[in-house]
Amino acid sequence: MSMFLDQVKVSVKAGKGGDGMVAFRREKYIPDGGPAGGDGGLGGDVVFVVDEGLRTLMDFRYNRHFRAEHGENGMSKGMHGRGAKTLFVKVPPGTIVKEADNGRMIADLVEHGQEAVVARGGRGGRGNIRFASPRNPAPEIAENGEPGDELDVELELKVLADVGLVGFPSVGKSTLLSVVSQARPKIGAYHFTTLVPNLGMVQTEDGHSFVLADMPGLIEGASQGVGLGIEFLRHIERTRVLLHVIDMSGVEGRDPVEDYYTINKELEEYDLKLRERPQIVVANKMDMPESEENLKKFKKEMADAGEEFELFEISALSQKGLNQLMNRTAAILETAPQFPLYEEETEKEERVLYKFTPENKEYMITREPDGTWVVSGDKVVKLYQMTNFQFDESIMRFSRQLRGMGIDQELRDKGAKGGDTVRIDDFEFDFVE
Repeated sequence: MSMFLDQVKVSVKAGKGGDGMVAFRREKYIPDGGPAGGDGGLGGDVVFVVDEGLRTLMDFRYNRHFRAEHGENGMSKGMHGRGAKTLFVKVPPGTIVKEADNGRMIADLVEHGQEAVVARGGRGGRGNIRFASPRNPAPEIAENGEPGDELDVELELKVLADVGLVGFPSVGKSTLLSVVSQARPKIGAYHFTTLVPNLGMVQTEDGHSFVLADMPGLIEGASQGVGLGIEFLRHIERTRVLLHVIDMSGVEGRDPVEDYYTINKELEEYDLKLRERPQIVVANKMDMPESEENLKKFKKEMADAGEEFELFEISALSQKGLNQLMNRTAAILETAPQFPLYEEETEKEERVLYKFTPENKEYMITREPDGTWVVSGDKVVKLYQMTNFQFDESIMRFSRQLRGMGIDQELRDKGAKGGDTVRIDDFEFDFVE
């Protein structure tokens, strides 16, 4: 089984806020103590943090549910509940966090220690000490804690490499990486020896350094899912320079010219922006008998077609020409721009007509086949969840809130009669005209 995992879907849930308390001071010699119920504590956040010691998302293979703790309930004598601790979830550098439902990006985490709040904990409910007023000095009203955010997120790892090696299987990418760095990728005389991306740190003679990534070999149709390449093309997106390795010996029976066009076509079809990156063509296996003749043919056909690129002749096996290639790659990196993964939205200057528009309703009323009226909407459901139905005053307050939102009147307008069943979330009650 491969120990590399670069895409996973996980579920996160922040902690619920603690419930507020209804309490009164009952101390000797203090006849009019008044309300003394404290507020609930904040629910815990779920925060993703970058740990440079991680290299894959393997830790999420068997642990895909993350739940933060709830806040502590409020207490008597006006004491607030303790806030819950933040739940930190470690991810490797290069992790992109997106909402699973709509693909909206939440965070792009690249630097060690970088944090992103993925789910926020709910606020604590207010105790009855907060609802005291001259008209109601001893209220029996307290709020339940606010629910924390709950969502499914997709984690996608795009390795942090400055330079990417692309090309067909068995063209010598892994050998090249092993020679110019301390990386030890698997090397074999068969296709698809490389099954996962491999990273290596390259140190040039003049003191420059950069991260080089060896990707599994691409084949025709990779951008549509053929072979292994489509699984790892995403890792090339962060690179700023591409080294296009071509087997100039033709020992596999392929044409170097055809290989060049095929790989570039796959890059374009996956993401057109990949062709904007500086690309160096690396003519490998130049120590083989047919390589010189094939190189001449390759150069002529490229010239006739008007293709312009830098070309370096190397032999990864005999380590010929590698210093020149790495020095030139480092020099290009000095001026190569960063390629953002996501376009920033640019604001267009437009004329805006300001006019009055009625406020959008924060609820929706529907009727089920059995005659039950269903009131839905985030605000209404949150009001219900934060209402403590143990006390009559809290229930009356909830009723006033629904009436103030216009729900009572709209139910009447839609034909609701006294005694009809109304449901909000999992709470059912009889409608009263």
